Amino acid sequence: MRLLDKGERAVLCLLLATMILLACVQIILRTFFASGLLWADPLLRYLVLWCGLLGAVTATSQGKHIALDITANLLPKKLEPWITLGTHLFSSLAAGGLTWAGWRFLRGEIEFGGVGPLSLPLWFWNGIFPVAFGLIALKYLLLLFMQVKSLFVPSSQPQADSNRP
Repeated sequence: MRLLDKGERAVLCLLLATMILLACVQIILRTFFASGLLWADPLLRYLVLWCGLLGAVTATSQGKHIALDITANLLPKKLEPWITLGTHLFSSLAAGGLTWAGWRFLRGEIEFGGVGPLSLPLWFWNGIFPVAFGLIALKYLLLLFMQVKSLFVPSSQPQADSNRP
């Protein structure tokens, strides 16, 4: 899982650096040379999309994804692990549904064709949808299994003896 996280961060850094460099080149070309790269603006739009979705994948790994915690103060603390279990289950199912929808969208892009920035097919640029949501679903499933394990499998660490000095 850590290798996947490092890879995600590396791709995000590369995408962000590319976006910044390309945007600066566009600004310089427009300001000083009254020109620009025709393909740069559509490419920047897709790179923003990719950064946003890959950022959501990374946020899921770090537990920093957007969450609504309306029950934290209302329910007893002992229910918190069960609420977390339900949240991970719901999130993995929702992300799984979005993955399926992303694949359907991608099939349509492949069927109808079209060319995007850098003369790459549009399906390439929109392929981030099923990939990102699939990774989010996978990560929530892993979190779900870890939560189930923490609830139902007793800890293997021995308890400290309270009579010891």
